[in-house]
Amino acid sequence: MGLLRRLYVRSCDPGWERAAEGWRSEGMTDCLFCKIVAGDIPSEIVHETPTTVAFKDIHPAAPLHVLVVPRRHIDDASVVTEEDGPVLADMVMAAHAIADTAGLAVPDRGYRLIFNIGPDAMNSIPHLHLHVLGGQPLKGHFALT
Repeated sequence: MGLLRRLYVRSCDPGWERAAEGWRSEGMTDCLFCKIVAGDIPSEIVHETPTTVAFKDIHPAAPLHVLVVPRRHIDDASVVTEEDGPVLADMVMAAHAIADTAGLAVPDRGYRLIFNIGPDAMNSIPHLHLHVLGGQPLKGHFALT
């Protein structure tokens, strides 16, 4: 792991100073996505940028189902601030790159981007993540099934 990667990963480390850029919550020792970002839990990573990591969902709801997460911990989209604008833009650009690689970012295909917030939306991991879904016509207006 290069120095640049270590610097971006540290913000998901609970030992990192709370004043560090992007710190949102204490006690992130059990955050599954922070562990994936840090390389502590294996995952099928499909795309990386200096601010994001994208990996395949372990329970795919479509032929393409990838999660794009910021390298720094943010609980979910409900706590995003104006300062988070650049990382949100990076997440959307990463999603577009993933869809483009899969041949979906063209007028006659398409893909869906979803942020889930809270239990009613079935958000089970408290780390901001963007679902990228596609590869077949998706059912419903917003539902996965």
